[in-house]
Amino acid sequence: MHNWHLIHTKIRQERTALENLEIQGFECFLPLMRAEKLRRGALQIVQEALFPRYLFIRLGTGLESQSWAPIRSTTGVSRLVTFGQIPAKIDDELVTALRSKSNSTQVVLRHFEPGEPVVVTEGPFVGVEAIYHMADAEGRVMVLLNILSKQVKMSVPPASIRKVN
Repeated sequence: MHNWHLIHTKIRQERTALENLEIQGFECFLPLMRAEKLRRGALQIVQEALFPRYLFIRLGTGLESQSWAPIRSTTGVSRLVTFGQIPAKIDDELVTALRSKSNSTQVVLRHFEPGEPVVVTEGPFVGVEAIYHMADAEGRVMVLLNILSKQVKMSVPPASIRKVN
C-alpha cells in the first residue's frame, strides 16, 4: 500500500529536494503557482512553491517497498513530517486536487492588484499616493494620480512604487 506523506525541506530547496528524491526513485509532487515578482526593477512571472518548504512524497508500507532511510540524508530535505514517531499521511484526494489545479495555467498571484493604493517612491512625484491600475507591455506599470482634483494616468517603473501600509 502506498500513501502520500509530507517532506519538510530546507529553505528555498524544494526543487533540489524534489530532484534528489526522484533520482532515488521516490514518487514526489511539488505544487507550484505562478506569481508576479519584482525582479531587477521589472515585474516578472515566476513559478514558486505553493507551500514553501514542503513537498509531497508517495511511500509504500509493505516489505517490497523502498526503504525510507535515505530520505533524511537527501540534499534539500530537512525531515519527514511526523506526528510523534508516525509519519503524517496526506489524503489522496487532496494531492489529486492540487495536481489538477497546478496543471492549469489559471491563477497568477499579482504583486499589485488593480485598485490597490500605492505610493510613488522615486521621481518628481515622490510621496504622492496613487492607485495601481495595470502593468503595461513595456514592463512598466500604470498608476492613477490625483493631481489638482483630477485623476491622471501615469506610467512608471514598477520599482518606483510600493504598497501603502
